[in-house]
Amino acid sequence: MHTREVDATAVHTLLAAAVAAPSIHNTQPWRFGLVPESRSIEVRADRRRGLPLADPDLRAQHLSVGAAVLNLRVAAAHLGWEPTVRLLPAADDPDLLAGVQLAEPATDGRLPLGELYEAVERRHTSRMPFTGRPVPERIVAEMTGSALAEGAHLLVPDIIGTRNLLRLTQIAEARNTAHPARAAEARTWVTAPGTAAPYGIPLTTLGPRDASGRIPVRDFTGRTPTPPRPALRFERHAQVALLWTAQDRREDWLRAGQALQRVLLTATRHGVRTSMLHQAMEWPDLRAATAGSRRRCHPQLLIRFGYGPDGGPTPRACADLGLTAGRALP
Repeated sequence: MHTREVDATAVHTLLAAAVAAPSIHNTQPWRFGLVPESRSIEVRADRRRGLPLADPDLRAQHLSVGAAVLNLRVAAAHLGWEPTVRLLPAADDPDLLAGVQLAEPATDGRLPLGELYEAVERRHTSRMPFTGRPVPERIVAEMTGSALAEGAHLLVPDIIGTRNLLRLTQIAEARNTAHPARAAEARTWVTAPGTAAPYGIPLTTLGPRDASGRIPVRDFTGRTPTPPRPALRFERHAQVALLWTAQDRREDWLRAGQALQRVLLTATRHGVRTSMLHQAMEWPDLRAATAGSRRRCHPQLLIRFGYGPDGGPTPRACADLGLTAGRALP
């Protein structure tokens, strides 16, 4: 699909893709604004939907916004534009995290990001057991290349390295569960069946516990009187990938978020399911430990991937850009 006109239909396509991005606890901590003069979309952080305990530095919020920026770029390429991104474009406006300009299409007609558009709607986090069938090396290599294309790195460790990363995640999960305030913060983002909340994680999509205890799936409910989640046996040998950056500045977090989403869409395009294990990143000592002996490695997120059932969709809030229906930009 190719269009040069930024009308209400095009804006809806762009924003529907943007809000489909993953965000920590499905907080959707973003806001969008249209700048007609430059044919660009501003992406801002929404500090009302932060996690003071789990994300005091707003690193995960930047990752989430970065993922939304990547989806904007994918939708723009699908519509025929070559999107140009500026990160942190205004030093005096710290909440303005990115600007996405809808430039003219590439002269050769090639818009590789547009090929990921169909995966945007299909991508869902799966907290279910995977089959254990290994993902082929060619797909893993493509996922790794997707991270590199966005200025980040994706490390797929060996069995020993995988066990160590899962062990650190288990330690973090135990800390979160035992910390009353952190557990309460996570519970506020769990929504009951039938709730029409546009944010948060439906109770029905939390998934089961691993009966063997090997896979540390996050327990959002904590020590509450709600019925315990069922226990199922997860894959014996998990496949995980550590997303990391060489530096740890705000712009690196935004790049990591774009890399994360490009990796997830690449996996989805190949029928690979994914889930995100962020627990260890919420504790400074454990986050540092996930880097191991690697120098200049700043871990951002752990991704579990494999084959299995798809995850259920989570609610999405409508993005209000303030554009009058039918109005087109030159």
